[in-house]
Amino acid sequence: MSLAIPNGLDNSVERPGERAPLVLGDTTFHDITETVCQVAERKPNKAWVIGFLISFALLQWFGICILYLLYTGVGVWGNRSPVFWGWPIVNFVFWVGIGHAGTLISAILYLFRQDWRTGINRAAEAMTIFAVVCAGTFPGIHVGRAWLAFWLAPYPSLNLWMWPQFRSPLLWDVFAVSTYGTVSLLFWYMGMVPDLATFRDRSKNKWRRMAYGFLSLGWSGSSRHWMRYEKAYALLAAFAAPLVLSVHTIVSFDFAVSQVPGWHTTIFPPYFVAGAIFSGFAMVLTLMIPARTMLGLEKLITIRHLDNMCKIILATGSIVGLAYGTEFFIAWYGQVPEEKFAFLNRAFGPYWWAYWTMVSCNVISPQLFWFKKFRTTPWIIVIISIFVNIGMWFERFVIVISSLSRDYLPSAWAYFSPTWVDWSMLIGSFGLFFTLFLLFCRLMPVINMAEVKWTLAKQHHMSHENTSQADEH
Repeated sequence: MSLAIPNGLDNSVERPGERAPLVLGDTTFHDITETVCQVAERKPNKAWVIGFLISFALLQWFGICILYLLYTGVGVWGNRSPVFWGWPIVNFVFWVGIGHAGTLISAILYLFRQDWRTGINRAAEAMTIFAVVCAGTFPGIHVGRAWLAFWLAPYPSLNLWMWPQFRSPLLWDVFAVSTYGTVSLLFWYMGMVPDLATFRDRSKNKWRRMAYGFLSLGWSGSSRHWMRYEKAYALLAAFAAPLVLSVHTIVSFDFAVSQVPGWHTTIFPPYFVAGAIFSGFAMVLTLMIPARTMLGLEKLITIRHLDNMCKIILATGSIVGLAYGTEFFIAWYGQVPEEKFAFLNRAFGPYWWAYWTMVSCNVISPQLFWFKKFRTTPWIIVIISIFVNIGMWFERFVIVISSLSRDYLPSAWAYFSPTWVDWSMLIGSFGLFFTLFLLFCRLMPVINMAEVKWTLAKQHHMSHENTSQADEH
């Protein structure tokens, strides 16, 4: 039986009693190796070069802005009384959320044995690492004296004269995000070892062969190596899975344990986790759809993959919409005047434009994914995913800025206005993220060849079984 899809590269057609193939066409194991390896072996195309030059230019501007900030002081930001938490914290929470999809795809879907993850997990894991790098930049420069950021580490010192405040959720962030980044990096690297050995064996350049040989840890593909690899991978998946829930829960405690109206609510942990998965999957789609076309990966990252991710965005977007409504209900039901004012101020106060932008992007736009046409048309998916990412940034903006700009004392109310440095650092952080991702596409296996080949073998076995059953009948 041929594995080709009647509708070309569209494998989203449902066939009763039969699973849709996740590797399209008459693709062989050799074809998978050639398709993935040629991305790193051939010369970069014009689209990659243009994207890298733009991203690297933004990264350089980001670095210049950080140096200017360190030389001049945090006054270059728009952070003023009463909004002392401005865009740096908004950007931090946004980037931490972006990093959630990679761990969910790689760890949780692996533990549940979801085969469709194999085409996208490697790139999603890479996005997790790069998003954590972007997120970690902002707290380090937001402390005021960035050269003393090491004070956050609980190391014994007679010269420090003080210890970190372990009851502060800001310190909890240090441990949560660093743990998440470390485990995610180990998980990502562990999964790449067999594919790095393939790159090593195919390398014609001496220095590339030495580099990939060092990174592949002497992998030979023996049965003993595979046994230890699978055990270690499963163990890291079990470690990483709880982090999907714990990291953004702890980040939400930055707000939830405070007494600020609009922040002091128990719904924040699940609300933040759902929003993080929501924005993370949107970013995966935003990058992977252009990448699959630019790198020629349409047979390995299929419409079925995009369809499944769109369904997750629809589910988590609905949860986020429910959380928005629940917040207003609790503010009304609790009959606390300050809470009622805080939420009415979000929707109808001076930042009404940000609130309704958030609702439109996060609640209304994902509802289009109820229709299969929208879930299976790549350019529409990219547009909706970009709107979701815009909406999730505005969600953090609304939470931080609108709650702080109007507190208990009306005489202290003020309107927050970002400076050119705020804008530059936001845009520059995207330059850092895209630069790292484009370098990853050029230097590392962008798709997990070993797991995709395992999926293809399973697919052939199921096809053979279906053919045998048809012949018997």
